[in-house]
Amino acid sequence: VTQHDVKAVEYFLKERFAALPGRATDPTAELIHFGCTSEDVNNLAYALMVRGAITQVWLPRANALLAQLETMARDLRDVPLLAHTHGQPATPTTMGKELAVLAWRLGRQLRRVEGAEFLGKFNGATGTYGAHLAAVPGADWQAISHDFVTALGLAWNPLTTQIESHDWQAELYADLARANRILHNLCTDVWTYISLGYFAQVRGQGTVGSSTMPHKVNPIRFENAEANLEVSNALLDVLATTLVTSRLQRDLTDSSMQRNIGTAIGHSLLAIDNIGRGLSGLDAAPQAMAADLDGNWEVLAEPIQSAMRALAAQGVAGMDAPYERLKELTRGRRIGADDLRAFIDGLGLPEDVAGRLRTLTPATYVGLAPSLVDHLGPA
Repeated sequence: VTQHDVKAVEYFLKERFAALPGRATDPTAELIHFGCTSEDVNNLAYALMVRGAITQVWLPRANALLAQLETMARDLRDVPLLAHTHGQPATPTTMGKELAVLAWRLGRQLRRVEGAEFLGKFNGATGTYGAHLAAVPGADWQAISHDFVTALGLAWNPLTTQIESHDWQAELYADLARANRILHNLCTDVWTYISLGYFAQVRGQGTVGSSTMPHKVNPIRFENAEANLEVSNALLDVLATTLVTSRLQRDLTDSSMQRNIGTAIGHSLLAIDNIGRGLSGLDAAPQAMAADLDGNWEVLAEPIQSAMRALAAQGVAGMDAPYERLKELTRGRRIGADDLRAFIDGLGLPEDVAGRLRTLTPATYVGLAPSLVDHLGPA
């Protein structure tokens, strides 16, 4: 009938007000929507809805997933893992340390989201309090506006056009999108570890993995999460980039755009749910990780040439061209423990250094990886 959402609500409330006992001719009904432009209603409603969605729903789910990931990192802190940089065998690490990296990144973004400001305004058609002052010139309208907005638990924005500028929304959605991207990275890494056999999908996997291949258990939770994160980020990105602009004192692009906020957050929640279920169904396979480590002794070229460099800097003779000598030994071919130890024995190293390097294996060459997990803090 009205073809205007806020005006329709105003008329509805006036009708309900007039239907109350003794209110049929009450003139205070005209104070419904007094001094308001539609955005004075909508900006506060959106701020309250978004705040509720984030603080009551999204953050608790995201923090629960973070706790789950941190627990996995602590449990696997000492399990050695062959790293892959550029897809190639690289300096070993531990599975716990690699999961801890993702947990650390995610936790940092969640703290940013937890610190988000939710702004609101109540200042009329172009943000000047023009109608307010014309109607009741003696009132301190800025103080009234401030107290009203902050009473809702929102931060007061004193300077706006007809609309609250949405900068806080853009900041929040950028942080949400960044958290989503870290979760996407988690999905792709865990998917790859499953593909390499480093994780087995055994717990809670009573479903069919493949319609034709009985042996398969597909990592569908992580794949579904990836898709939902991509949809969520497509929406969050467009929200963050478009909501900060409004032509002159007001245009309506934000009105249509903001109708997608719930969808964006919803897809992120679906992804969080899928990731949590996927992680719950994993068992680490240390034997598979150990087999890969034992098949790549060439990764120990790095510590040997590094030890030679340190000795050369101390003036020890015969330590020249360490990188090139290890490159000749290892580049483009596989070597085993015996090959490497024979090479060490022929270098003329001081015995304490030679002994240390002889006992090194791909599985023990993990540096400080286990203790780095402790940066996550106690369980």
